[in-house]
Amino acid sequence: MARPPANSRVRTATRPQGQITRGKTAPNRLRRIDAFLAAYDPGLITRRDGDFARALYVDLGYGATPATTLESAARLRRLNPRLGVLGVEIDPDRVARAQPSADEQTFFRRGGFNLPLHDDPRGRRETVRLVRAFNVLRQYDVGEVRSAYDQIMDPVLPGGLLVDGTSDPFGRVWTANLIRRPVAGQVPWTLEALVLGFNPRTELDPEAFQTRLPKSFIHRVVPGDAVFDFVADWRAAARDTQSAAIWGPRAWFVAAGLNLRTRGYDLARPELWLKRGWLVWRGCGLTV
Repeated sequence: MARPPANSRVRTATRPQGQITRGKTAPNRLRRIDAFLAAYDPGLITRRDGDFARALYVDLGYGATPATTLESAARLRRLNPRLGVLGVEIDPDRVARAQPSADEQTFFRRGGFNLPLHDDPRGRRETVRLVRAFNVLRQYDVGEVRSAYDQIMDPVLPGGLLVDGTSDPFGRVWTANLIRRPVAGQVPWTLEALVLGFNPRTELDPEAFQTRLPKSFIHRVVPGDAVFDFVADWRAAARDTQSAAIWGPRAWFVAAGLNLRTRGYDLARPELWLKRGWLVWRGCGLTV
């Protein structure tokens, strides 16, 4: 079991900020999110210059068992074998149960939105490159989302990313906000994209994405809001391309995504990523 050096310090508030989640994440539930992260910004995972040399990948709110954290560590270390991985839980019992799985590169600590980072013997604080918070913010009030983002993003390095999302119990349908720490500028973070994720080997249900929208948007599907327009256009695109379903759910998802692009939506690498089950609406113009 890995332990911090005796003279290390933890810089975090005494009381972790947040609430205990249900903790029901199952093994492999988030494997498609791991695959997406590795494809979407591999340079962020492999970067080793400057403060990135000790920058962690953080799995925030990993649940009752550390399965998703350990799975992410194994998958992302295919790109960066030296990647430090931190699993964070607010429930001390969950942290204690995870400790036998810790090693020199994998840590489990009690914390919340105020991430529990350590100082090394030289007094250099750990840094963060990427945070995944899945099925965490769903239980909060929508008015708490911005504050949570502010706290999470505070130690994230410029260019770093927060992925805040929600999935169904088996990870077949998921959505996520991609929150980026700007390299330059005064704002602490920006919404880079909204992602719809889908297992192209399962039946496509266009309606299922609405119920899995990130907390910041799920209550905004009302006339006059840009989220309402997006959901309506996604449904229309799926309806207009339903004939493609004869070739399978993957073909239908691709056709619906391409149709959405003709409606004026800026989708990242649609010819490639739609085939993998990822619809990435970038520069979406939404506000959290």
